Amino acid sequence: MSIQTRLVEYHDEESVLEGMLVWDDAVSGPRPGVLVSHAWSGRSDYEEGKARRLAELGYVAFALDLYGKGVRGSSVEENSALMQPFLDDRAMLQRRLLLAVDTLRQQDEVDAAKVAAVGFCFGGLCVLDIARFGAALAGVVSFHGLLGAPGNATDRPINAKILVLHGWDDPMAPPEAVLELTRELSERQADWQLHAYGNTMHAFTNPDANDRALGTVYNAVAERRSWKAMQDFLAELFAG
Repeated sequence: MSIQTRLVEYHDEESVLEGMLVWDDAVSGPRPGVLVSHAWSGRSDYEEGKARRLAELGYVAFALDLYGKGVRGSSVEENSALMQPFLDDRAMLQRRLLLAVDTLRQQDEVDAAKVAAVGFCFGGLCVLDIARFGAALAGVVSFHGLLGAPGNATDRPINAKILVLHGWDDPMAPPEAVLELTRELSERQADWQLHAYGNTMHAFTNPDANDRALGTVYNAVAERRSWKAMQDFLAELFAG
């Protein structure tokens, strides 16, 4: 096994974006691709680490970039300022997400007919938006994601299967928001699953999360369980 990486530039009009492609060159031929959507600070070592773990499982992973080449946040205030315009303009968010999907599909290492997406925190909302927008992906996985509906895609069929991995004590997506999501997905006849972890807060897969006041706390057990659930989900999506 030899994990390889490649930085890939792509563009949204005048905005230059840069994602990281990660794959195992011991695997020959095109293979399923998995988009990795970042949390609110932008593409970081955290998402790139998840991409590496996906590559070790035999996938081609692409850690996308929503904010622009080299643009990163380093504080709660900076992160919020970077994320908020996309929450305010979900059409812009969806456009950039679909550009990332297309960019992943165009890579030689990827089987363009077999693509999924995973996302963390803000990235969880992003991959749910990809599904809600009707993109033709095999499936999406939201890890401790924000759950609010975009409001601009209710007439579109949800083609992607959905797995939501959620901390039940997440203050950023309380039980009422979870139930609202399940009602929405059921009404839209989506193929969805929800795994909720008790005594678990936001950002539970991030070892650096340790801010109870903000509601972000790492939970090793929930991380292990959620990663296993994702593996099973992807294996089912791409079987055969």
